[in-house]
Amino acid sequence: MPLTANDPSRVSWIDVPQNSDFPIQNIPFGVFLTRNDIITIGTRIGDTAIDLGALHQLGYFKGIDLTEDIFLQDSLNDFIADGRKTWRLVRNRISDIFLKSNQELQTNRAHCDKILFNLDQIEMQLPVDVGDYTDFYASKEHATNVGSLFRDPENALLPNWLHIPIGYHGRSSSIIPSGTPIRRPYGQTRPGEDSVPGFGPSKLLDFELEMAFITTDANDLGKRVPIKEAEDYIFGLVQFNDWSARDIQAWEYVPLGPFLGKSFASTISPWIVTLDALEPFRTQGPKQQPMPLPYLNQSGPMNFDINLEASIQPKDGSPTLVCKSNFKYMYWSMAQQLTHHTVNGCNLRSGDMLGSGTISGPTKDSYGSMLELTWKGQNPLTLNDGSQRKFINDGDTVKMRAYCQKDGLRIGFGTCDGEVLPALA
Repeated sequence: MPLTANDPSRVSWIDVPQNSDFPIQNIPFGVFLTRNDIITIGTRIGDTAIDLGALHQLGYFKGIDLTEDIFLQDSLNDFIADGRKTWRLVRNRISDIFLKSNQELQTNRAHCDKILFNLDQIEMQLPVDVGDYTDFYASKEHATNVGSLFRDPENALLPNWLHIPIGYHGRSSSIIPSGTPIRRPYGQTRPGEDSVPGFGPSKLLDFELEMAFITTDANDLGKRVPIKEAEDYIFGLVQFNDWSARDIQAWEYVPLGPFLGKSFASTISPWIVTLDALEPFRTQGPKQQPMPLPYLNQSGPMNFDINLEASIQPKDGSPTLVCKSNFKYMYWSMAQQLTHHTVNGCNLRSGDMLGSGTISGPTKDSYGSMLELTWKGQNPLTLNDGSQRKFINDGDTVKMRAYCQKDGLRIGFGTCDGEVLPALA
């Protein structure tokens, strides 16, 4: 099916500010609360939110096989479960409706009043009900840096790392949308000289610059997804800040891996950008050596050229850009992650979320966490106001941005922000 919505020459009759993340070529999907306290599934062009529930009720999706309530829900799970054919038909139709030459809705002010909202008239919600969440560890630079910090730098990567996408099952209940504050977590930390573990608020609170992808129903229990079909089950991506309490994590993670040091909060951008919208930004990933086993062997451009940024903004201060990375640095691709996830017969469902793991690049300014940027606190960062950071302070807001840009076209993900509040007594 042609991706007509991707046509770079298309222009919308809705105003799109310069350098907006949301031109008509994007058409992301999200869930928001309207000024009338109605929750609906929607999309966005420029700074205008579009109520897809109202658009459907008013007859603008005629000819597409959709249930009456498909957009009148508090999550995208059912829409995602309808599959790629439906996603493409709906996204192409939305693009047609808001094309500058299309007068059907443009001149119908009564309908526009029911369908279109300014951003200050809505409140973004979690876009999906995340049933299961898996976090991978798929950036070679990040894994090498962490291995160097905590083990022998000459043997930073464990023997399995170059053969399988490493991952763990995370906590879905604490996934929150951009703008939701987080509390500094309590937990146990490594014992001191008295051999008694410490206990209290984390002192080494960190961010992790990540992306995450959302799946549809992929396989029945016991069946696996072939690598060539894996992307058919990926609906789209969000930006992802997988907050980490490094001191809690360091004490707990042997032998079973992350637990309370990660499960207290994970922030996502609330608009899901479809894999279709990112198609023009495909790129080659890093060379994989040794060659993966046949079930993981993927040909062609495996990755996507998505610019990533993280900034720290102190309370009442201005933000300081602390790192710039790129999704193209991922050693293990999304398709490989999904394929490996199902190779044992584990079933993926609509709305499941798979995180990339921290995305670090080859240079110091492209490291995707404070752990790496300050090299475990040895080299503090200086912010614009002159203050220094080894890790994240109370009152700091971590702001992340992700966007693709090529030939004058920018496709982005919007905000992925979270303020750190003091630990509760």
